[in-house]
Amino acid sequence: MENNSQSSSLYNSTLLARIAVTPHLHILRVKPDIKDFEFTPGQFTVLGLTWSSASLPGADRADYPEAKAERLIRRAYSISSGSLVEEYIEFYVSLVTSGELTPRLFHLPVGERLFIGPKGKGLFTLDRVAAGKNIVLVATGTGLAPYISMVRSLALEESCPTRTITILHGAKYSWDLGYRAELESLGRACPSFHYLPIITQPGEDKSWNGRVGRLNEWIAKPELADICQVPIDGQQTDFFLCGHPEMVISCAAIMKEKGFIEETRKESGNLHLEKYW
Repeated sequence: MENNSQSSSLYNSTLLARIAVTPHLHILRVKPDIKDFEFTPGQFTVLGLTWSSASLPGADRADYPEAKAERLIRRAYSISSGSLVEEYIEFYVSLVTSGELTPRLFHLPVGERLFIGPKGKGLFTLDRVAAGKNIVLVATGTGLAPYISMVRSLALEESCPTRTITILHGAKYSWDLGYRAELESLGRACPSFHYLPIITQPGEDKSWNGRVGRLNEWIAKPELADICQVPIDGQQTDFFLCGHPEMVISCAAIMKEKGFIEETRKESGNLHLEKYW
């Protein structure tokens, strides 16, 4: 066990489980020491390990000053667990081999200790969406995480959502579509929920026979209302965009041309943005 007494004093949670979607995409379940970890679906919190923590072999781990060895590397990650789950907090994490934290997180054995922020933070939630409005949730990669928290929480509260919710999830390959089986199952069970996975590299994924292309191409289609099965009208539908900044910027521009208004800290709107890095 690598944690020494100093780093152990910084840690306040345990890695309870690790689910490898692919070698570069992991679902982490973290159990905080505190019993009542508070968050609203869509929010994020911080995970952390010390600089001296072991890293994946072959990762581009930069040298660090000895004075930093027992300091925490902290990064924000969206929560994917439902708000009514008490056993753990779940995260959907992509490995960045040149990064400082993810090579250490991916190397951390189940049962080892780490740091988690004291509660959820952020405004990327459904709280400011008027009751009864339709919701379209657009994501690339692990930008799906906050939406998983949202739909899991709604499913637990309502069995099936009472308003129409559509998820458009973009990834390179079908094997990168984390939570696919869960979302397909929810779509079969709930007529009000629609899951639309889209991949960008079908030439290298011969088994795929679904939608292909980039999310901004699909968002720009004239038949978007039929694709999402909701009116493309800000009075009836709110759009959420989360993931790669280029996707968020591109799709936001398209939605603004359709008359949607970006929400800010001070102004309400029907277009909600979360850039992942």
